[in-house]
Amino acid sequence: MPLSDYDYHLPPELIAQQPTPNRTDSRLLVVNRQAQTLEHMHISDLPSLLKAEDVLVINNTKVLPVKLFGYRLETGGKWEGIIVRFVKHRLWQVICKTKRSMRTGEIIVLQSPDTLPSDKKAGLLLELISKQEDGSWFIKPLTKEPLATVLKKTGWVPLPPYIRKGKMSPEDAQRYQTVYASEPGAIAAPTAGLHFTPQLFDEIKQIGTAVVPVTLHVGIGTFKPITAENIEEHRMHTEWCSLSKETAETILSRKTGGGRIIAVGTTSVRVLESASAKGTLQEYEGETSLFIRPPYFFRNVDVLLTNFHFPKSTLLMLVRTFGGDELIKAAYEEAIREKYRFFSYGDAMLIL
Repeated sequence: MPLSDYDYHLPPELIAQQPTPNRTDSRLLVVNRQAQTLEHMHISDLPSLLKAEDVLVINNTKVLPVKLFGYRLETGGKWEGIIVRFVKHRLWQVICKTKRSMRTGEIIVLQSPDTLPSDKKAGLLLELISKQEDGSWFIKPLTKEPLATVLKKTGWVPLPPYIRKGKMSPEDAQRYQTVYASEPGAIAAPTAGLHFTPQLFDEIKQIGTAVVPVTLHVGIGTFKPITAENIEEHRMHTEWCSLSKETAETILSRKTGGGRIIAVGTTSVRVLESASAKGTLQEYEGETSLFIRPPYFFRNVDVLLTNFHFPKSTLLMLVRTFGGDELIKAAYEEAIREKYRFFSYGDAMLIL
């Protein structure tokens, strides 16, 4: 299938730059596959669309403050990076951005979020160890402090570049994180989960709907565009995920009782489908590189809550595979016409 089939025009002003004042204020486009209809609602209406026997599957990954800003000690030039992997022996794999090429042994001085970019105050030092084939660097922090302490002092929320050019504001530390995030490891938020509040969960549980966690640590592949014109040639990035025995048992029990499996976000879909690759859902832990595109048979997802995704992205391919090509294209056209807010801080759709 050609990549161009997944392109669409999005007016730039529809890319959400700020979250809604309240998480549940986001709009919700309800896509009914059986009736082939579209209905406009809000996230706060979600409980009215659920049943007592259903099970809601959420991704409890927690975003780490892995965006770094600083300057090159030798030249004073600006430097920024994003940690994409924590390697053994206290090494970080970092994608760097700076003017002019860097060399092994060079020192970077980090600036914390409470430091003005123009300040040249002494901060944590990083040493460039070696450049990798993909252009990233192995970098060593010159401190014995625990990783969590270092990131708390110097890390910034890794906002995507389409949100304020990646520059965080103080409220992003809380809003670019789900309220149920508990497993540190992601470098991007599972954005469908950003709409939930404790109060909304209370309403959902009062109905009788079960809520169970899975984990998928969103990686740098989320930001990598597809370059192959034939999508079958695309090689999917790998991400670590897990699904516990307890979660599997609850899902299977609810399904046996006639309930629907409702995945919150494409990351939850990928965990559920990876954990049922052998036919039956079971406990799972490990990496997944599952690339969902036509033709694909979904084993353990009945309903999907998801945000609106980039043109030509693997996430858009997953959603169109699940919802039906023509119906989801029509839904995107309707969302653009009705000025829905797109991407991470944007609105959502529920595909029934």
